[in-house]
Amino acid sequence: MYRPMLAPLAGSLVWSAVVAGLPIITLFVLLGVARVRAWLAALGALAVAALVSVVAYAMPAGQVLLTASLGAAFALFPLVWTFGTAIWIYRMTVTSGHFDVLGRAFTRVSGDRQVQALVIAFCFGALLEGLAGQGTPVAITTVMLLALGLGPMRAATVALVANTVPAAFGPLGLPITTLAGVTDLPAGDLGAMAGRQVPVIALFVPLLLVGLVGGRRGVRGTWHVAAACGVSFAVAQFLTSNYLSVALADIVAGLVSAVVVAVTARVWPPRRDGGGGAPAGSRPAAVTGGAGGTVTLAAPTRPDTAAEVWRAYAPYLLIVVIFGLSQVPVIADALNAVTVTFRWPGLHLLTGSGAQSSLPVFRFNWLSSTGTLLFLAGLMTMAILRITPRAAAAAYGRTLLSLRGAIVTVCGLLALAFVMNGSGQTATLGSWMAGAGGVFAVLSPVLGWLGVALTGSDTSSNSLFGGLQVTAARSAGLDPVLLAAANASGGVVGKMISLQNLTIAAGAVGLSGREGDLFRRTAGWSVVLICAMALLVGLQATPVLSWMVP
Repeated sequence: MYRPMLAPLAGSLVWSAVVAGLPIITLFVLLGVARVRAWLAALGALAVAALVSVVAYAMPAGQVLLTASLGAAFALFPLVWTFGTAIWIYRMTVTSGHFDVLGRAFTRVSGDRQVQALVIAFCFGALLEGLAGQGTPVAITTVMLLALGLGPMRAATVALVANTVPAAFGPLGLPITTLAGVTDLPAGDLGAMAGRQVPVIALFVPLLLVGLVGGRRGVRGTWHVAAACGVSFAVAQFLTSNYLSVALADIVAGLVSAVVVAVTARVWPPRRDGGGGAPAGSRPAAVTGGAGGTVTLAAPTRPDTAAEVWRAYAPYLLIVVIFGLSQVPVIADALNAVTVTFRWPGLHLLTGSGAQSSLPVFRFNWLSSTGTLLFLAGLMTMAILRITPRAAAAAYGRTLLSLRGAIVTVCGLLALAFVMNGSGQTATLGSWMAGAGGVFAVLSPVLGWLGVALTGSDTSSNSLFGGLQVTAARSAGLDPVLLAAANASGGVVGKMISLQNLTIAAGAVGLSGREGDLFRRTAGWSVVLICAMALLVGLQATPVLSWMVP
């Protein structure tokens, strides 16, 4: 039975935090500086974390290996099962030719590529995050952006940046309810507070997306549509999280902003003279390197029929419908009735306080998991797109083969997160940052940002640091609701540099091995946004913006 210590090195929290931070430093240096492949970076950081666990934290080597195996198993199920199935659905649309039909169909929303990117990456991505999460929005919107003619690297970057502001509320408010569970604070208050932080970032992300797609000219031509998108999303997210339901915050905001974007683009079309970017109809003839190989985007020899367009949209409509139905209480209870929960064999961990750790508990929700629901959507997609079982099975096999690097990366990354959490390294880092006293209000979102960058999940970050935020807040005389919510709000801008999401995005467009390039494209914006969030939370802890705290 292993019980972690907060300060294993001569009782010094500072030196212990320096050593505990070595795996994270290793990960970012290997990925962003040395430019090694993501799977090597993940395994290298895991090796450092294991060494620190054994040498500095005196964790038995057997417990280290078992903890790492548990993290790898969690990566395979549900994460790989989720994003692998999502990409399989995309491959079937490519095989049947409906991927190109989908790209042409988006021109009916607007002929402007920036507007289409807002609808897909930001609005539809928020809807998917609110329903499914677990990398599904990144996997699906990335490949949909390819249909607009965006290059693989740009499509992946846009999808990663867009998957920020919805993350605080995640799939049906799960990050907030998890935060409430580990802090013993009311979920309504936490959701309301997050709803007064994240929407501020939502005001600016659409403008950033337009700039990523069309550059400065794109911003000049489409700024009003991006502004309408950001304002409508922010207002809807704030009102829903504060006065309706935390679980519906992203779903309502995504739907409202999509309608507002479509109406604004029609009433006040984007400029094409000196701005607005290339229309979707001017996309190149082919995009090489996508998750489905070379994706042909040739101009049609005849207009697409209504039936063809419906079939092109059908896989994504099915996903929305299936996930929506899965949240109906009666159906959700039936799906969860067969869930198997067990403790990982041989793994015996305690928390720092001496209580039994919940980390070794593995929940095998094989029927209600996101990947299983996506697989059901895939089976129905086979029928609608008239794809034979043999062709569908071959497509799934090719998908797994193309994602082999991504699978190793995600397994290594989750093993790293579990080892750092189980050994006490994560708690050491959090406790060290919490020692900043009143200044911790500024550092609080950074802790959430770090947690999501490491684990890829706002829910996981809240589990790791939620209780710590409350303890630090009370010892420093700060509002615990403010800092607990700041953990979730700060985490949203860590999504774009999370190696888990970087791997999913790169694998979706056939760029496995180039996660470092994606990291360098998104890291700067992530730092800018976390600084803005830290400033906002810091001001909310003072009389300047304390009126924003419920």
